[in-house]
Amino acid sequence: MMKDETGSSSSEFEAWRAAFARHLAPTSAEPIGLVVDRAEGPWIVGADGRRYLDLLSGIGVANVGHTHPRVAAAVEAQNRRHHHVMVYGEYIQEEQARYAEELCAATPAGLDAVYFVNSGAEAVEGALKLARKATGRLRYVCFAGAYHGDTFGALSVGGNRLYQQPFGTLLSPVQVLPFGDEAALEAIDDTVAGVIVEPVQGEGGVRVPPDGFLPALAARCRRAGALLILDEVMTGFGRTGRLFACERWGVVPDVLVLAKALGGGYPLGGFVASRDLLAVLAQDPPLSHVTTFGGHPVSCAAGRAALQVMLEERLPERAELVGEAWRASLRARLEPLGAQDVRGLGLFVGFDLPDAAATSRFVTACLERRVLLGWTLHHDNVIRLCPPLVTPSDVLTGAVETMAEALRAVT
Repeated sequence: MMKDETGSSSSEFEAWRAAFARHLAPTSAEPIGLVVDRAEGPWIVGADGRRYLDLLSGIGVANVGHTHPRVAAAVEAQNRRHHHVMVYGEYIQEEQARYAEELCAATPAGLDAVYFVNSGAEAVEGALKLARKATGRLRYVCFAGAYHGDTFGALSVGGNRLYQQPFGTLLSPVQVLPFGDEAALEAIDDTVAGVIVEPVQGEGGVRVPPDGFLPALAARCRRAGALLILDEVMTGFGRTGRLFACERWGVVPDVLVLAKALGGGYPLGGFVASRDLLAVLAQDPPLSHVTTFGGHPVSCAAGRAALQVMLEERLPERAELVGEAWRASLRARLEPLGAQDVRGLGLFVGFDLPDAAATSRFVTACLERRVLLGWTLHHDNVIRLCPPLVTPSDVLTGAVETMAEALRAVT
């Protein structure tokens, strides 16, 4: 019986596959189905022993790479101390408190307190509740093409009706405005509790707004007294060439929503604001917003280690430089083969293919060549690339050649 270097046998891998097919709730008719043995840096090792280059980072999670040694060591140390001991906000736990301190030091000025939760969707829910309670208003504004999660509240402020229609009546009132359109911002008035926006839309197709859009939005929210909620679940932690994408435009939100890379590979979300603003959730009545596992100490230990790595190794700056060169290479090699509009910021990149069928063939051809990538939720002809920020430049260059080979094979 053949075993891999971790000691797992081929029959065990097949048992995993059978259990996946039989007992895990499906999310699509045709899952990728890669059997994962282990992962390190930008690589995922499959049951066949072959390495696959991960150009998705678990959809923006593994910004410092998979199983980073510093993260693994922090997790191991915390595992020896304690796991869950009490609901969030009651006991003082070192890794939770230290991570909050270091995170707030890294966020834009004025955002000096964080409410830790478990995921991006939960962080969006908390931010939406905060906006209503702080302003006493009911109305929200979001943008066409937006994706903020799949809970009822987060889905309500999404920008794609296709995913809302099956679930009937959602949170209201919500107004959807065109993304990137400054003139449309006049619709934000003194009835709006909060405006939620991604600095760069992810599932909407890696859409970068015009440079004046976010500053104009921030100014409009200030005039209307509405809270500006920036969803940086995808764009945060160096992805766009800044630690947080809002820094590129000099915009400081009222609420900054984080997840994905926040936990260094472990489940963690959070919404960051001023301590005075977040205090409204602790009064009239107390415990207006609570969570059991939010800010789990192991997740906080992992996230704190990942943030330290990111700052010490200057990964956002690296993403800016490497990403600019990579996009130029992608344009030069792929656009003559039929790819269109290579775009993005830092190591957050998208490009278009002619249609869904061509996109599916391309993704499959890349998988066969052991490069992992995919399309976006709202556009089945947009390829999204978000490799770990530690991916060596020569590996990224090799990936461009592999993508070119795959594109030639399917067109």
